[in-house]
Amino acid sequence: MRSLLFVPADSEKKLAKGFGSGADALILDLEDSVALSNKEAARKSAADYLKGADRSGPKLVLRINALDTPFWEADLEAVIPAKPDMIVIPKTLSGACVKKVGERIDRLGGGNIGIGCVATETAASLFTLGTYGGAHPRLAFLTWGAEDLSAALGARDNKDEQGNYTGPYQLARTLTLLGAVAAGVAPIDSIWKDFRDEKGLEAEARAAARDGFTGKMAIHPAQVAVINDVFTPGESDLAHARAVVAAFEQAGDVGVVALDGVMLDMPHLKQARALLARAGVE
Repeated sequence: MRSLLFVPADSEKKLAKGFGSGADALILDLEDSVALSNKEAARKSAADYLKGADRSGPKLVLRINALDTPFWEADLEAVIPAKPDMIVIPKTLSGACVKKVGERIDRLGGGNIGIGCVATETAASLFTLGTYGGAHPRLAFLTWGAEDLSAALGARDNKDEQGNYTGPYQLARTLTLLGAVAAGVAPIDSIWKDFRDEKGLEAEARAAARDGFTGKMAIHPAQVAVINDVFTPGESDLAHARAVVAAFEQAGDVGVVALDGVMLDMPHLKQARALLARAGVE
């Protein structure tokens, strides 16, 4: 999944627009974008949408309410029978949250439904990003969030005068990347909140792809094309990866090879193979 687009679960118009956006995944949101007074209606809307949706399009994902609210269990009971592809848990504190939700999905007969987490929205959560590995087999990705974290910290802003995340949020981003890779799941970068600023979005997405993130969250359909482009390996990237693999195969049982005047070792081979696997090519 390169692009994961948030859409309010109680808006038929936005659901329809999101479905046609080209996003790899559509996240039907029952949490932040839905008013308290409309939680039950949004639940029903999400379940109805899932039951009638064309499953040949994007993956259909549902973000439930946080586990410290009275809503999350009712969210699962309403939507699991409609078979979303994945459940996203907001404001997770540790791998124990994944275990709790995963076991609840198991009891509801959730089949192959996966789990994703927004894993950095509280101060305490930054100390537990090493706990997600093995928490539950359903875990598929970790992502991070700066907006709720800045509210939890009482921050005046989460970016400096140049528009760069300040220290606490850079730390959250880095720990999420490391925690996801350590857990063997996909690291997904957070949103770019200024949906009119495509250049800023592209720059942030390219930095995320450079560092190892495999996709990015979106909050507006206009962001999807930029994200998909950045996280789709280009022909030159694929050609280089193939050349690296070929160089090792031709050299036989060695730990180091030379390619175009550059010495390459096993980490480079691993990176090349991972890139080709993500692109679904050889």
